[in-house]
Amino acid sequence: MILLTRLNKEEFILNAELIRYVESCPDTLITLTNGDSVMVKETLDVVVRRVVAYHQSKNLIPKPEYLPYKDNNIS
Repeated sequence: MILLTRLNKEEFILNAELIRYVESCPDTLITLTNGDSVMVKETLDVVVRRVVAYHQSKNLIPKPEYLPYKDNNIS
């Protein structure tokens, strides 16, 4: 689950496992596996970082220290 903000500044929790894809057009549009879409204030990069952090917390994606390279831009 990740915390996001709608364009009207209302915060909500999204199940990151339901994300089909994320695009910037120019606002960030998240399309879910069921076809629903939601626009959020966060940038595409922020959404991706939160999704990656969520999956890392479940140990589904290796943490950076276990990868063969280090990307200092990921936080």
